[in-house]
Amino acid sequence: MRILVFPALDSVRLSRLQAKAGLGKIINVQNEEEAHQEIPAADAFLGKITPALLKAATRLKWVQSMTVSLEHYLFPELIQHECVLTNMRGIFSDVVAEHTFALMLAWSRNLPTYCLQQARAHWEPAGGESARVDFRAGPGVTNAIDLRHQNLSGKTLGIFGLGGIGQAIAKRGLAFEMSCLAHDPFLKSEKVNNPDIRMTATLAELLQQADYLVLAAPHTPQTEGLFSRQVFQKMQRHAFLVNIGRGALLNLQDLVDSLEAGEIAGAGLDVFQTEPLPRDHALWQMSSKVLITPHVAGYGPPIASRHLAVLEENVENFVQGKPLINVADKSRWC
Repeated sequence: MRILVFPALDSVRLSRLQAKAGLGKIINVQNEEEAHQEIPAADAFLGKITPALLKAATRLKWVQSMTVSLEHYLFPELIQHECVLTNMRGIFSDVVAEHTFALMLAWSRNLPTYCLQQARAHWEPAGGESARVDFRAGPGVTNAIDLRHQNLSGKTLGIFGLGGIGQAIAKRGLAFEMSCLAHDPFLKSEKVNNPDIRMTATLAELLQQADYLVLAAPHTPQTEGLFSRQVFQKMQRHAFLVNIGRGALLNLQDLVDSLEAGEIAGAGLDVFQTEPLPRDHALWQMSSKVLITPHVAGYGPPIASRHLAVLEENVENFVQGKPLINVADKSRWC
């Protein structure tokens, strides 16, 4: 049993995988030339496979992607090949969910505005100082400051894509006492484990009800470019859109147009069609409506150890003839 690894792993991870491989052999190659020499005898491949490498393979039964996303990984020959493809889904769910709520809370409580004011030592509540409650009278009426500082409880959280990340987002939404709706064209409602998450029959139903809409779906042939201006126009005008899924899910120019027209209130974006986001892009000038983070939602201290744990489990399973985890549907890119 020979498992080829390219690009090469460091010595610590390599030794951990070799321990799981037992009598199997981990071949850790340093460059593509070595990979081409070793691939004909490889039973499995961990890393970034190419069409040329796949063409030279004669025994390949399993390919392990080092990422969750597969849109950049797959090519026609790999989709058609009989090998099993596995990915890294599941290791980012809680980290991405927390980033999602950071964006939602920052928006609802005006944190970007206050961070800018802090840098100038400027004290002024959103809604205006004149609206502040008099301590003698108390909060007798809902005022302008109240209206500019929304709370999440009681709001409707809409989630497009109820995979591991979508479910982690829903779990946190329920903890905030939000109503949770979700739409996933590939997931039947009876397979949703949490009865407090209501699946909508159509995307339109989700759009019409969500106060906060989170895109948590992968980039697939079905989701690419799905969120256009026509879709944004079906959302509530006060709604806030969060994209922590894939940049290709939405058309950025359509989003800019919808924001400028007031068709939705704001957006929190961590992923983009082009990264880095070009310096001259209109989104950079929309700080009153848009929160931008540089594709960091999936970063956090636990990720590296979880990544290695998936590799270890799959190497051990493969060598022992057990089912692999995180098997992907190559035709759907996920």
